[in-house]
Amino acid sequence: MIGSSLRRRCALIAWLVAFALLPAGVSEAGWLSNLFKGSSKQDSAQKPAASSKPASKPHVAEKQAAEKPATEKPHPVQAATKCEPAKLRIAVDVGHTKQSDGAMSARNVPEYNFNLNLAQRVVEKLKSEGFAETRLLITEGKARPSLIRRVASANGMKADLFLSIHHDSVPDKFKEKWEFEGKKFEYSDRFSGYSLFVSRDNPYYETSLQFARLIGRELKAKGLKYADQYALPIMGKYRHDLVDKDVGIYRYDHLVVLMTTHMPAVLLEAGSIINRDEEVQMASPERQDMIVSSVTTALKKFCGVEPETATSEKKN
Repeated sequence: MIGSSLRRRCALIAWLVAFALLPAGVSEAGWLSNLFKGSSKQDSAQKPAASSKPASKPHVAEKQAAEKPATEKPHPVQAATKCEPAKLRIAVDVGHTKQSDGAMSARNVPEYNFNLNLAQRVVEKLKSEGFAETRLLITEGKARPSLIRRVASANGMKADLFLSIHHDSVPDKFKEKWEFEGKKFEYSDRFSGYSLFVSRDNPYYETSLQFARLIGRELKAKGLKYADQYALPIMGKYRHDLVDKDVGIYRYDHLVVLMTTHMPAVLLEAGSIINRDEEVQMASPERQDMIVSSVTTALKKFCGVEPETATSEKKN
């Protein structure tokens, strides 16, 4: 008991000496608060922005990125404002990976092959049209970890826009068997068309929606139709809210690459490769050119380089 009392007195004396030696500018209340309670969230928010430091490496930041967006975010171009193409940082994400290659086409070609080819063409075209800061994101690894890594990469490069390139399939219950070149594969000719997805949980949802609309309008102007099945009850757990039934934009709120990116984000399903006819079309340079041109023109209109012409179609 006596030893304990003596230790407390010594600690008090040491504390008083330390306090007397503190710089005059230190707040007594603030110092005591930090000492016993730790820094508050408000205090942390007032510290110099971490964006001035090099971004964390993807393998370090990936877990946090998957759980929730960081409190500090870049300030990408907002809706209805102009941007300079040469300085606009665009992340073009290749959907899936070599190790987890997505859906299989009607002729048994991995979706990843389609995604990589189209994304490379998009990046090449954008750079040739003055979007010099466009970057191709190719991710390695299994499905779930790859989602986290691609988000960390996009956030790390402080992209202003994120576009993920995919090709569509259907739930297993819609697939049928067929034979091609002596081998049996699965197909479904029931659905076709492109589709666009955005997340309401993205911190820049309105800008994401604006960017998706610009892409959709260009695709529609070229005579392409969107896949309307996602709004149908028969899709079950794959059903999504259709937020623009003029150009085929759906909400996919909890998709990692749309929800946790710190910039406006859109996922484009360029077409259905499980549909036998559309698979052939999606592999053709002509159809790929239509997609590439649509994305490029949409970005020019987004930046105000080209005027956004009024569409004759009426919004439903």
